Amino acid sequence: MSRPVLGITCDNRPFGEETAQVAINRYVEAAMRYADVAALLIPALPELMKPEEVAGRLDGILLTGSPSNVEPWRYGQANVADAAGPFDPGRDSMALGLIGAMSEAKRPVFGVCRGFEEVNVAFGGDLRRDASANPHLIHHHAPDGASLPDLFAHVHEVSLKPGGILARAFAREDLTVNSVHYQAVGRLGDGLTVEATSPDGLVEAVSAPGVLAVQWHPEWRAADHPDSQTFFRLLGRMIRGEAP
Repeated sequence: MSRPVLGITCDNRPFGEETAQVAINRYVEAAMRYADVAALLIPALPELMKPEEVAGRLDGILLTGSPSNVEPWRYGQANVADAAGPFDPGRDSMALGLIGAMSEAKRPVFGVCRGFEEVNVAFGGDLRRDASANPHLIHHHAPDGASLPDLFAHVHEVSLKPGGILARAFAREDLTVNSVHYQAVGRLGDGLTVEATSPDGLVEAVSAPGVLAVQWHPEWRAADHPDSQTFFRLLGRMIRGEAP
């Protein structure tokens, strides 16, 4: 039997004097290996392809992390002084459109980091931009200039909601997760359930029927981290209709 097909979002990234559609291999490899799915990359070119054209042909989507941020006007905060790019309007349009189209088609939606933030925005929530700078919060990002390995070595604990999807999947009350984000959930989107929180109270994971998204990066060196493999195996079960 053929495996489910997972759509994986791309970003618009500079490539010399041109622009490339980019999905970092670690997202694709972790999903294909541990969720046991086939995968197709979804270009962030909404002027050439509507989300509705592909939603019905996919069994689920994974909204990846990215260096870019969701444009603040998309969650009702235009012309804010602390808005920091880079921005990727094509990614915003495609990802937010896909969340709506996949939900309408009753196909699963999964999010990681930026994808987690996109899910919150798509459900009517907003974002705060002080996750690494607010003295009342723990640091959610390594110091500027850190190497890539050091970025993902920056960790903290999260508490899992008792009885939630993640708590059941991990059979634990907490996890140690990497933390590589400058932004975070502000107002929680309508219909979303909190699945995990950090020690300072920030929302770190959310769910809704057919939706699961986390602020951390389970795809990072997943082969070395059993908890990351558990996350993607959960994704594989959900896309097959076997969980939660």
